[in-house]
Amino acid sequence: MAGSHGDEWEGQIMLIKLIQSLQVQDIQGQLIILPGANAPAVEAGQRVSPFDDGNLNRSFPGDPNGTPTMMIAHFIETVLLPGCDLVCDFHSGGSSLEYLPSTVIVAPKSATQLRESLDLIRIFGLPVGFATDASTGGDRSLTGACDRLGSIPCLSTELGGGGSASRHLLRAAEDGLARVLHYLGLLNIAPKEPHSYSTQLLYRIRPNDFVYSPAKGLFEPLASLGENVTDGQAAGRVHFTEEPWRRPITVHFEVGGIVLCRRFPARANLGDCLFNVGRTWTPE
Repeated sequence: MAGSHGDEWEGQIMLIKLIQSLQVQDIQGQLIILPGANAPAVEAGQRVSPFDDGNLNRSFPGDPNGTPTMMIAHFIETVLLPGCDLVCDFHSGGSSLEYLPSTVIVAPKSATQLRESLDLIRIFGLPVGFATDASTGGDRSLTGACDRLGSIPCLSTELGGGGSASRHLLRAAEDGLARVLHYLGLLNIAPKEPHSYSTQLLYRIRPNDFVYSPAKGLFEPLASLGENVTDGQAAGRVHFTEEPWRRPITVHFEVGGIVLCRRFPARANLGDCLFNVGRTWTPE
């Protein structure tokens, strides 16, 4: 599934290409492909639906009599998800963020499920795989829907971002998805490419410890994607074009680690995410 957020292009392109490349005889079992899940948001090219300001990944379990986004969420949870053995949810940084190319899981409590999820991360083969304690959308997210339906495994991604699509990243994600589908026995055609990355495992810090903009202004970053930063290190400065005599505000990393994502546009509003980080993770 892609297009939960309409301005995240990489997954949409990848799944459209997958639909066009597959023949019926290539598939063993059932493969459901949604390249533009929140269709109004996709058509508008924005994160949320223009009809109801609905964020699909914050709308589950939905409502069959609700707004358009709520109805889409209800259909996905009650009609499409039941019976699924795995859900893949392709995200990126959209228009506002840029991520290290990553596969993402909410860390399962079961040791068996964790081991299976880590196998999928390694088979997908992006440079980074990171885990979180919980989806930022909680039980209103697609992950929450999967949990309600009996802990269906959910593998997500963060594929770059910045309002664009990278040829290199698209190829890596297409190859990774092909490997996962072949590993699961859904595709009877062998993947073209073995993965060429050694995946670094990280654990993302809590959203409360992300770096957020303290004011409206122009953001000057003082750290880069993939950089190893320390607790309290300066992350960037917010400058004020309307008050050029005003000193900039310096923001800091509350928690150190590897920079997983950064704000892409320089213009920032109060509360916009500027950075988040992950710490090296060695699962037990």
